[in-house]
Formats: sequence, C-alpha cells, structure tokens
Amino acid sequence: MLNRVILIGRLTRDPELRYTPSGTAVTQFTLACDRPFTNQQGQREADFINIVTWRQLAETCANYLRKGRLTAVEGRIQVRNYDNNEGKKVYVTEVVADNVRFLESMGGNRNDGDGYNQNQSSSGYNRSDSNRGGSSNDDPFSDDGRPIDISDDDLPF
Repeated sequence: MLNRVILIGRLTRDPELRYTPSGTAVTQFTLACDRPFTNQQGQREADFINIVTWRQLAETCANYLRKGRLTAVEGRIQVRNYDNNEGKKVYVTEVVADNVRFLESMGGNRNDGDGYNQNQSSSGYNRSDSNRGGSSNDDPFSDDGRPIDISDDDLPF
C-alpha cells in the first residue's frame, strides 16, 4: 500500500511552532495549492491543505517559512479524530511532512537548493546549506564578484 503526497503551494500564514509535553517540536501551517482549472468567473480556486512537521524539521520550518512563501511539501496523508467540547466527533485530514523544500529565498527570488528532509542524515534530518534562508549579511558571497580576502593559512592546500 502507498500513502505519499507531493504538494507545491504558498503558505497562508506563518507556521505555528509548539512543543509536546515531552519536548518534541511540532509545527502546523496551511498550504494554498491552486487547482488546475478556473471557475465560471474565470478565477482560479485553491485548496487549503493543513501540514504538520515534527522535530528538527518543525523548528526549521518555523525559523525559515513565512506567509506567502512558495514551498514544496512531501509526506503522507493522515486522518485523525477527536471529540470536541460539544461531544461531537471531529475528523481532521492533514499531511504529515517529512520533506520540505523552500522554493523561494527569503527575498522572494527562486532558489531550488533549500531543502530539508527528515529521513536522510544520521540525525534524521538533512539540511543542504546552513546559510540559505538567512539574511543577506550572512552570505559570504553577497559581494558579487569583488575579491575575497583569504589568507594562505585558511587554504587547505
């Protein structure tokens, strides 16, 4: 059996980071995914999909994702239920993400390299570049073509 979903859309709000009583990080956010057709008025409609991330991936999403940012999510669909205050059973359908890719940099420029995968490294998380998503002041290559001052002691050869 297979339960796998891949979505690309924009965040409708900033992610909410919370911690379970045992200290595990969990983040929730909603992704707006356009439908591939228009309605009778010629407007595009969207589906609003609830996304949940756990542990380090949750903290990374809370730190780097913001409302409006184009994001790809890969994970599985989960349906859970609970009884609300009125005693009625409420069903919740959501995507539990194990891989989130940031498709735009913080400034809104397209950047395919920002990715966080909950299943790849020894710690269970993979971050392809620790400087991506930060401010432009953190980027050592932000000078665009100007010489970089490096001493011979810093070179590995």
